[in-house]
Amino acid sequence: MNIASEAALATAREKFFSGAALPEGLVPAPILRSWQRCAEQGLDAGSAIRAEPMTGSELRALHEQNETLRLLSRSELVSLRTEAKLTDSVVILTDAKGLVLDTAGSPEFAGQAATVALRPGVAWSETVTGTNAIGTALAERRAIEVHGAEHFFEPHGILHCAASPIFDPYGKLAGVLDMSGHASAEHTHALGLVRLAVEQIEHRFFNRGFDEMTVVRFHRSRDLLGTAREGILVFDGARLVAGNRRALHLVGLDRKALRQSTREEIFEGAGLAIDGGELRARNGERYFAAVSQPRSTPQHVTGTLPRVTRATRAAPFFTQQTRADLAKAIRLINAQIPLLIAGETGAGKEVFARHLHAQTIRAGKPFIAINCAALPESLIEAELFGYEAGAFTGAKKSGAKGLVQQAEGGILFLDEIGDMPLLLQSRLLRVLQDKEVAPLGGGSPQKADFVPICATNRDLKAMVDAGTFRADLYFRIAQYTIALPSLADMPDRRELVETLWSQFAERHAPLPPAIRDQLAAHHWPGNFRELVGCLRAIAALHDPDEPITLSALPRATHPTRAPAAAIDGDLGSLTDMAMRRAVEQHKGNLSAAARALGIDRSTLYRRLVWKDVRP
Repeated sequence: MNIASEAALATAREKFFSGAALPEGLVPAPILRSWQRCAEQGLDAGSAIRAEPMTGSELRALHEQNETLRLLSRSELVSLRTEAKLTDSVVILTDAKGLVLDTAGSPEFAGQAATVALRPGVAWSETVTGTNAIGTALAERRAIEVHGAEHFFEPHGILHCAASPIFDPYGKLAGVLDMSGHASAEHTHALGLVRLAVEQIEHRFFNRGFDEMTVVRFHRSRDLLGTAREGILVFDGARLVAGNRRALHLVGLDRKALRQSTREEIFEGAGLAIDGGELRARNGERYFAAVSQPRSTPQHVTGTLPRVTRATRAAPFFTQQTRADLAKAIRLINAQIPLLIAGETGAGKEVFARHLHAQTIRAGKPFIAINCAALPESLIEAELFGYEAGAFTGAKKSGAKGLVQQAEGGILFLDEIGDMPLLLQSRLLRVLQDKEVAPLGGGSPQKADFVPICATNRDLKAMVDAGTFRADLYFRIAQYTIALPSLADMPDRRELVETLWSQFAERHAPLPPAIRDQLAAHHWPGNFRELVGCLRAIAALHDPDEPITLSALPRATHPTRAPAAAIDGDLGSLTDMAMRRAVEQHKGNLSAAARALGIDRSTLYRRLVWKDVRP
């Protein structure tokens, strides 16, 4: 802004706050509307800024409520941080009410910005902070720049701010992305950079959650398909339920059309047939397009409900109830709410957790699984939280990062949580409460971003009553509990056996009905782990074209049960035979044999090599 316009703005402020009429065009229309809204609310432009920052616990709760937005925006915050540092600015992400969630950029300017309350946990809506790019972008529902004295409150005159609202696929405000710097500096490209970043964020919203709907991606340029510049419309059956701003603009609609228009009203051809990669709209325009049809029969659900996708359907032991639990669990994890999975040994608790991870917004981030019963008590604290150099005898000279920090941005899966020592339970509780990890040896605490999923085959509530498990930790990790059924409770074990066999014996013919029925009738005390192990052993003992007879089954599965010792010995012998045969087939290569059996090399080594040499 040049000197003349600065002078014009000073004149405009004087006239406005004295009650005089403003000449048309003296200030931009959105700024004038914002000043009028602020005045109507009784805000005093000369008063001190009333900033009420949140407490630490309130800010953590705010982060949890907006975790989806924060994760989808993380890449843009990182990419804009460099530009912000070059222009001595900060990049700011807020929620839909204007509450600041995250900031990144110039540390020097961030310190100065804090003096005008431009920091996490502070509200920058117009009703609280007057005319400003964040609050006015929310009020006007459009991208906007607010420079210097255009801000309503006088102390904010040191700022130049450029902001754009972020809309979710359903047309609802999700938040605001803003870049703020010194009013005395040039910020020629700030608004353009923010707009491009918001376009990327809004495009990323469509990456998951629409597998059971029809998704139409289109643009006038074929080269822009698959980029953030493409238009996206989503149809649940015939009804338009979601879409980005570019798509609505291309077909001449606004957000009011969502849940009101149909695909027949927008595109020619009810089936969305693409002619040579092109699609014709009712407005006469032709677009290059790609159409994704539903992967299963569409069901009418609300736009915010998570969906069970193809990845989750790949688990054959997921009952209808388990799938319903999975849909709930997706929403809980996305909201950063800890989850407890209860079930018998071998019931598939880790499999469920991994399927859950793949369907959340943390997919692609680490999934760190820890068996609390398998780690030596003397080492479990170092394994979980890491350690500094020289923290204990045998420690690495450079120290080591703990498993909690390795789960950064993802899921920390704590299996057999009931076997965690009491002393360590208190340490874990502090980490879950503070979301900070302090390594052994006096290292400074480090922020940790992860969601815990715990699993157990024990009655933790009874352990709490008995004093062997901390009550405060139990209530922290068991904010929602999902109970997985045992194999004996599965409604159709025949279908389950067939599905598992097709997965673990792809080159073999289907199991004969008699074999399938006998396996399905067995009670399988080891649940899915035992059944899968048996099927893998049978596959390893038979060539693909070799017939499988009842005699090939372990005696444990026969209708007339043998004593437990005989059962264990028979199944163990069968397992050893399968392992030895695999080793022979791979000419002694233990690694190749282990891959063929689907087990760890260490397991194969212990069962065969170590077993043969120990006294």
